[in-house]
Amino acid sequence: MSDDVVVLDGLVATLDRTGPVPLYFQVSSAMERAIRSGVIAPGARLENEIAIAQRLGLSRPTIRRAMEELVDKGLLVRRRGIGTQVVQGQVTRQVELTSLYEDLQNAHHEPSTRVLEHDTRPADAQTAEALSVEVGSDIIYVRRQRSTDGVPVAILINYLPMEFADMTTAQLESKGLYQLLRERGVTIRVANQRIGARRAHGDEGALLDIDKGGPVLTMERVAYDASGKAVEFGHHCYRPDMYSFETTLVAK
Repeated sequence: MSDDVVVLDGLVATLDRTGPVPLYFQVSSAMERAIRSGVIAPGARLENEIAIAQRLGLSRPTIRRAMEELVDKGLLVRRRGIGTQVVQGQVTRQVELTSLYEDLQNAHHEPSTRVLEHDTRPADAQTAEALSVEVGSDIIYVRRQRSTDGVPVAILINYLPMEFADMTTAQLESKGLYQLLRERGVTIRVANQRIGARRAHGDEGALLDIDKGGPVLTMERVAYDASGKAVEFGHHCYRPDMYSFETTLVAK
């Protein structure tokens, strides 16, 4: 994210202070145009409300309402210790049987991965049921941080059967998991998936660059191959200002 503070001189130079259009609306409209056109870049920090009000010769309540309009539209976000920032371009993901890595590439983003943990551990009851293995039997555990265009967007936790123990950390950082599975001859045919939301816990706030305890989107998925065998169990969390799910609903 940019460390530069954006100064709004010139963006609202044409304010009509005597016309019928409210000043807060003129300010928010001018800023919205600048954000959507890229004049104010994603991730840019804005001056505080007092500084903006003084610079534009307007009242602080006027600037506050203009900012609130943009926050409500999802164009600005307020973060403790950082201030007000322009939201990075959000990743909208179709609810389909694809991987996040592939979705980012298809949307012309540049995905990157950092493996946080990669080891063998005993399956707990939930994982054992999902992968159809005995409780306590060895499974592969992988925890990764996924970023897009240099901005963290998700924390991915996956459990895999031991047959995939040959996957290396380097491979998991350079390719998507489903791509690696396909390279091993796995054809994923169906998955059960659940989407939800909760508060960030542990180190998730720091890893996603959001407030401690802030909201995150969640997805839990069990994927099966062509023979009906479970080949992957994952539960992931996503930054809500950077990510959304999209699906098409058809009436029966």
